[in-house]
Amino acid sequence: MLKEIENYLSFLDDLRSQVKSLLEGLPKEALDWRPIDGQGEMATNSLTVMAIHLAGSEAFWMKEIIGGQSIHRDRDAEFVVKGLGFPELIAKLETAAKETPAILSSLTPAQLEETRKFRDRIVTVRWAILHVIEHFAMHVGHMQLTRQLWLANFGKK
Repeated sequence: MLKEIENYLSFLDDLRSQVKSLLEGLPKEALDWRPIDGQGEMATNSLTVMAIHLAGSEAFWMKEIIGGQSIHRDRDAEFVVKGLGFPELIAKLETAAKETPAILSSLTPAQLEETRKFRDRIVTVRWAILHVIEHFAMHVGHMQLTRQLWLANFGKK
C-alpha cells in the first residue's frame, strides 16, 4: 500500500474516532437536537443527521465516485433521520467505512491522478479522497459545537 494511502486512512480513522467520542454517552434526545431549528441556511443539523450524512457521503465517494460501484444513495433522507441511538449510528458509520481500506489500498500512483465526474465537475481520485477527509473534518467541528451547546443547555451540571 502506498504511504500516501496509509496516511489518508489514518486521518479517516482518527476522524471516525472523534465522531464516535462526540456521539458517545448522549441520549437519543441529544442526538436528535438541533441548535437552530427550521429550514434554510440558518438551520442546523442534529448529531444524528451529521453522523448519517458522513456515512452516506463516505460510501458515495469511496464506492461510487472512486470505486465505480452504484450505491443508490438517498442524500435527502440523510437530513431528516431521527430516533437512532449510539449503537445504530456507530453501526452505520462502520458499515460505510468497511470497504474504504480495500478501495484505497489497491490504488496506484497513476490511479490517484485518474479523473472522475462528480455532478458537473471533473476531479482526480486524489482530490476525491482529500474531499472526504476535509468533509469529515468540517462536520466533526460542527458536531463538537452541537455537543457543547447541548451539554451547556441541557447536560448535567
